[in-house]
Formats: sequence, C-alpha cells, structure tokens
Amino acid sequence: MASLLPRQAAAFASRRLLLLLRPPAVPVPVPVRSGSGSGALPGGLVRRGGLVGGRWLEAPAAFGVRDPASGQELGPVADCGAAEAREAVRAAHAAGAAWGRLAAKERSGLLRRWYELMVERKDELAAIITAENGKPLKEAQGEILYSASFLEWFAEEARRVYGDVIPASAKDRRILVLKQPVGVAAIITPWNFPSAMITRKVGAALAAGCTVVVKPAEDTPLSALALGELANQAGIPAGVYNVVPCSRQQAAAVGEVLCTDPLVAKISFTGSTETGKILLKHAAGTVKRVSMELGGHAPFIVFDSADVDRAVAGALASKFRNSGQTCVCTNRFLVQKGIHDKFVEKFAKAIRSELRVGNGFDANTTQGPLINEKAVEKVERHINDAVSQGASIVTGGKRHSLGKNFFEPTLLSNVTTKMLCTQEETFGPLAPVIKFETEEEAIAIANAANVGLAGYFYSQDPAQIWRVAEQLEVGMVGVNEGIVSSVESPFGGVKQSGLGREGSKYGIDEYLEIKYVCFGGL
Repeated sequence: MASLLPRQAAAFASRRLLLLLRPPAVPVPVPVRSGSGSGALPGGLVRRGGLVGGRWLEAPAAFGVRDPASGQELGPVADCGAAEAREAVRAAHAAGAAWGRLAAKERSGLLRRWYELMVERKDELAAIITAENGKPLKEAQGEILYSASFLEWFAEEARRVYGDVIPASAKDRRILVLKQPVGVAAIITPWNFPSAMITRKVGAALAAGCTVVVKPAEDTPLSALALGELANQAGIPAGVYNVVPCSRQQAAAVGEVLCTDPLVAKISFTGSTETGKILLKHAAGTVKRVSMELGGHAPFIVFDSADVDRAVAGALASKFRNSGQTCVCTNRFLVQKGIHDKFVEKFAKAIRSELRVGNGFDANTTQGPLINEKAVEKVERHINDAVSQGASIVTGGKRHSLGKNFFEPTLLSNVTTKMLCTQEETFGPLAPVIKFETEEEAIAIANAANVGLAGYFYSQDPAQIWRVAEQLEVGMVGVNEGIVSSVESPFGGVKQSGLGREGSKYGIDEYLEIKYVCFGGL
C-alpha cells in the first residue's frame, strides 16, 4: 500500500498545479437582444472575446453576428486572425503535458461537471442557438441535451482507454501496447449544429488527454464561446479548451495556421467536401492525424413492401429537421412504382399539416429560417432547374412571406437523375421524389454519388433489408428509421464523405496514438 503513496502524491500535485495555473475567468457579457423580439440573449453566457489560455481576449477588430430570422445584429465578436490562432495553439500546447498526465478519473470528473453545467443552463444555451442559427427553440433545446450527452459519454470513456499485453516469441521479452494522447487538436466546426459538433469532437479529445483549439463557424460563434464559459466554470484547466472566433474574411488564414502549425498534431473538421480537401492539403505538409465529416447526399428509398405511414413520418423527420440543413438530411427520395403515388400524396399532406414556418422563438414553429440568403438562393436554383426539366411542384416552391431567409417546405415529383437537386446536396427544405421500378435500379441510383454519409430505406421484407443494408455505400444506414444519430453510435461516412468516426466507443481512438514497448532482458 505504501508503494502507491508516491503515485497518489504525484497525481494530487499534478492536479493542484493545473488548478493553480488557471487564471481567473473574466466574464464579458454582451447585453444584446435577439431579432425575434422575444427577449434578451442570456447575458450570463454570452461572450465576445476569444478564449485563449483560460482568458477572454479581444482582437484588433470585430465582426457582427446576425439573427438569420430578422437580419438584426446580435452583437460584435472578436475577429481573431493568424496571430491569435498561433497564440491559442501555444496555449494548448503548454497545457497539454499536465492535462495528458492527469489521471483519467480526474479528467472524467471535470468532463462530467461540464456536462452537468450544460444541462443546468440548457435553456440559455438553446436561446443562443436559436438566436444565431435560427432553428426552432424546441430543436435547439434538443441539440443542447444531445451536445451535453457527448461530454457525459466521453467522461465515462476516459476511464476505458485500455492498452494491451501481447505474448512474445522470445521468453525473455514482454510486449506492451500503450495508448497515449496525440497532442493538440484543431477543431473546426460548422454552423448547423453549433454546440453538438463541438462537444462530439472536444469530449473525445479531452477524454483522451488532448488539448484543443476550436474555430467555430463565423455564423454561430456565440455557442462555442458559451461552452468556453461553462468549461471555465467546470474547472477545465486554462489552455485545455481554447476558442478563436473569426469572420469569413479571416477564416482561411486561421484555418491555415491550425492545419500547418507543427505544434498541432490532429485536425478534426466538419463541413463541405470542398473545404475538407483544402484542409487535407494543408495538413499534408506536417503529416497530421485527420478526421473529417464532410458532405452528404443521403438517399431515402421506399420499397413497395414498406409501411407507408411510417415511411412518411420518417421522411418528414429526416428531410425537414433544422429546415433541411443537416449533413444527414435526406437529399433524394426514391420511391418504388407500386407505392409512389400513395407516398407522394401522404407526404404532401403531412408537409402541409405538420410543418409551420416561423421565427424560432415562436412555440408553434417547426421550420425556422435558412442560415442566410445564399442558402435560399441554392434552394431556388435547384427548384428552377428541376421544373425547367419537367419536375412538378406538389407543395411549396417559393420564398415565405416572413422574410428573405425563409422558404416554404417543398415537395417535387416527376424528378429525374439529370436534375441538379439529385446531383448536389441542397441543404434546404426541398424533397425531390424519383420513381423507380426495381431494387437494383434503386441501389444503382443511391450509390451513384461520390459521397456516402447516411442512407435510409423502408421495407418489410427481411431478405431485402439485409441485401440493401449491405449494398448501400454509406457509413450509416437507417432501416425503417429516419433519424440515426446517437451518442452511442459511430458517426461518419465513406467515399468523399470523410475520414474516421465520431461518438461511440470508437470516437476516442481518433485522438490516441498506439505505442509499442518491448521490455527485454527478463
């Protein structure tokens, strides 16, 4: 028992050092009002500076964050550039050794406390998401609980990073396998899930013993900064979680620093395939570990044997969550000839009766605004192209009277694979339906894309379920389900939809190196 005391003392000293290194957090409230007029943003969690080394830092310039529902500015945020990004990387690197040596149980406890604070402040965090992203408040509240669950999950996984002992061929040797943190991780996240996309990556990284620098999307930095405030309150040591918000004009410079700085060992990115390829080129120079969740083009196949009502419910959830702005949203509906007309009729009825376009703070809203007018223009371009080639608008099809970023949930029939909406990811409330005749035809259409993130299909034929699930070229398959994401499940794609997996027991492996130790002379 006495032999354990030095290790316990060292662990205690390490933890004490981390706590002593933490500078006092200096709240910088921003008393702004959301464009909805439904109440002020929660000033207790709104921050406007970058978070570097545990301190809130201003930048030489600032950029405005806007409410997509009204266009009103929510307030200024520090416009960090390359210098601030490098400073954040060095802060993360400086904190890395002590954080990595901290006992897994202690890292677990700090992540758990961060999770608890998120749940306690879930309403404030959700209001921030709705204000800067526009999604309905109920969806935002769901995102916060989903987001927090990754901190809870990886708090538990932190204590389950196991090495190995391998039988050696020589009797005087022992072969050991250790798992160690990769080091500083650059976390680059999108605007559509401004909280969950951060915790799904950061939870795994911190649990593994890595430190992070987060670059949030320029449209939604307030959520990342609010998480930083709660990380400080939870006792996450200074420099372990850093945030460098920046404008669209500074994004390339900040991204290049994060992908090329030799102190950064790992990059985790969620966003477009085009941007992912650029980051991969930057990362190649220093051969960094990379995981990427890139674009999707999800097929949703309805076979003749399907339960139509269940398929319609799944289609509604899969297509129109967050107004169609998710990477796993259905982008192409393939419906078999024998059930096609019935499905289209019921789907149109459900869209008209169950979806309500409005401001996210309105309790009756199910469809908020798109993130900006550029997103609306892409939906319009896809609809106009389809109609010009013979597609029919069953319902919707135009901008909503509420404002320039609002668009009616739209259903198209008579769609062919030659139309843009079946070749590109729309990322909006557009549901194009293609009629097919055979299972082989449906699989061929579904697999024709160069991406493969998620895919869905409805069938009550057990043999067909096995065949199709195995043949779909995607990383995630929903069988008679329109929503597949969960903290326990590995999230990721194949083809040009990315590299690696997030969440689940596999997610932490993205932030660990395997070290082989040969112990000889025994």
